[in-house]
Amino acid sequence: MLDGAELGMAIAAHPGDMEGALELYEEAMFARSTSVAAEAHRILDLCLGDRAPFGLIDLITGMET
Repeated sequence: MLDGAELGMAIAAHPGDMEGALELYEEAMFARSTSVAAEAHRILDLCLGDRAPFGLIDLITGMET
């Protein structure tokens, strides 16, 4: 739902300029996907990295540094 709302706001902010609206929308989507990918990589490292499973246990128990 957030994606649709962001696209609608981008279109409203750029009346008559669909390319500009899509560019604004895509920038927001790229920024979000980049941060999600970084977090996914961090969690994967906790599960399978050198400290596994202790890194994951630290995350779950709130002891992660």
